Amino acid sequence: MAARIVDHDTRGAAAGAGGWSLGDSDFAFLSDFVYRHCGIVLGEHKRQLVQGRLLRRLRALDLEGFDDYVELLRTDPESELGELASAISTNVTSFFREMHHYDLLVEQLLPRWLEEKKNGGRLRIWSAGCSTGEEPYALAMVLAEALERTGSKVDARILATDLSPQALAAARAGTYPLERMGGITEARRSRWFLRGEGAYEGLACVHPRLRELVSIQPLNLLHEWPMRGPFDAIFCRNVVIYFDKPTKQRLFERYAGLLEQGGYLFLGHSESMYGLSDSFELVGRTVYRKCVP
Repeated sequence: MAARIVDHDTRGAAAGAGGWSLGDSDFAFLSDFVYRHCGIVLGEHKRQLVQGRLLRRLRALDLEGFDDYVELLRTDPESELGELASAISTNVTSFFREMHHYDLLVEQLLPRWLEEKKNGGRLRIWSAGCSTGEEPYALAMVLAEALERTGSKVDARILATDLSPQALAAARAGTYPLERMGGITEARRSRWFLRGEGAYEGLACVHPRLRELVSIQPLNLLHEWPMRGPFDAIFCRNVVIYFDKPTKQRLFERYAGLLEQGGYLFLGHSESMYGLSDSFELVGRTVYRKCVP
């Protein structure tokens, strides 16, 4: 999930005593649970933030205290994992964020892949931590344009995954406020979005052609992965910065196992693979290529 733990918005942090206060044992359990299932480290300095954020979940579930919430996680962890991840994190994304990645796709990678695969190959890109969908739909735009430009009939698809139920719902809806369209050129707005009317006034809806190219699915990066690959490229941007070193190392090796030989891994602008994996070589700004034996 492309998310970050934020320190603003601590409403509810000064909860009263008793069940509405996050005690030592409950916080210790939550910290361990979030680390094991989400890879995020929650230090003691995050306790008030976590308390304030999770009070909303307690109210939504009609629970009487954090001990009840902890018991829910103990007995049925999968049912609440996505909501927990959403509660303690904030999805940060935009269309065509880190434009140099898309430039590389448009100018070099997509033309090469489409030529190499023109006789029956498959082209697969994975947006790992797709958040509310801006990244996979931006990828779909450049992919659709490349397919149109070349007249290619290559079987091309984009897999978009995230842990957050709210983020996935927004991605599937594919409807965005007009003010969120700042990273998109006017030509692409006209080509790939439909302006909402009536109840959808002030919104833009992604074109059906983009929806055809994108498959949106729930996935926890730390759990088992049902897909077999191989992928030509994986976008995992602004995700691993919140993981510790062992979690990053395991994740990078799993990515390497799903990438084509010479496939590409794209990280966020503040992320690096330095000293974490021998399976990749740096070939551009936060762009890594799987090493060929």
